[in-house]
Amino acid sequence: MDYLKGKGAQINVANKFSEQRIEAIDYDGLDEEFLLDKPAIELFKETPKRIISTNSSPDIGMSASINPYQGCEHGCVYCYARNSHEYWGFSAGLDFETKLIVKPDAPKLLEAEFLKSSYKPRTIMLSGNTDCYQPIERKFELTRKLLTVFNKYKNPVGIITKNALVTRDVDILKELADSNLVHVIFSITSLDEKLRQKLEPRTASATKKLRAMEKLAKEGIPVGVMNAPLIPGLNHHEIPMILKSSADAGASFASYTVVRLNGQVATIFKDWLSKNFPDRADKVWSQIKNLHGGNVNDTEYDRRIKGEGKISEIIRKLFEVSKRKYFGDHVFEPLSTAHFRKGGSYSLF
Repeated sequence: MDYLKGKGAQINVANKFSEQRIEAIDYDGLDEEFLLDKPAIELFKETPKRIISTNSSPDIGMSASINPYQGCEHGCVYCYARNSHEYWGFSAGLDFETKLIVKPDAPKLLEAEFLKSSYKPRTIMLSGNTDCYQPIERKFELTRKLLTVFNKYKNPVGIITKNALVTRDVDILKELADSNLVHVIFSITSLDEKLRQKLEPRTASATKKLRAMEKLAKEGIPVGVMNAPLIPGLNHHEIPMILKSSADAGASFASYTVVRLNGQVATIFKDWLSKNFPDRADKVWSQIKNLHGGNVNDTEYDRRIKGEGKISEIIRKLFEVSKRKYFGDHVFEPLSTAHFRKGGSYSLF
């Protein structure tokens, strides 16, 4: 199969929950070559009963999140969320990027939560799994509608994205920021556009993300950078310039995570690595294993985020030195829950 430009995953791996799968095993018996050339985007609608997801992981930094979309067109080859697509009956590979699930009732469900007498205000993240500003957001505008609900009830919201589309909603974000109800984190993996196009082919370029960061910062909207994932041998050397560029663009927060390849992501990433960097694939793979005690994944809280061992220590020191140099003592101010409007007298929908 030819290399699929514009896609992160180059294969569809088996779904561990499926007992059957369709596979071509005798190409000589086909009149035409069986290829997954440029698989088309397919949309599916989901009507969940609740929209807020919760977790108790101590190293994530959020206890509640909303994902208006499942699957992600951005196609980041390393994305940990790929495995969750198997629960929908799809593959963590190309299906994750092309079979997208939309939750059109998300704004109504959020308002219903806020109207409950038992609801207590807390910061909710957009998104905890897949990017709320991925390309299909232009059509469905679910993230904008959700932000409208957050603003109506004055509930704090955190955003993390790889897409400059977030600037479309600067009007709502500015209102939220005026009451200390929002911060926006941009995930930047690399300033090298050639590497970015291979790693995360449908995300915004680093240049566009930095411009978006600067635009939001000028409007008084707190912005930060998540330098992630750091992959030894591919992008970890970019830490100083990514932090400098982000600080120059107005970021007041910076953090990082190292790459970890959970579940089927390991198979997808290894295939991608061998096709894109055959000259150093073995070295990069070995260094990733060095981060996680001889494995490419780790499930231990905190350690899974920062890694362990010599390479992890090199990354940590480089990040800390760069952060002190370019960010000083700047930090995000905790978001406020004091402005929450308990109960609503009207509905937006």
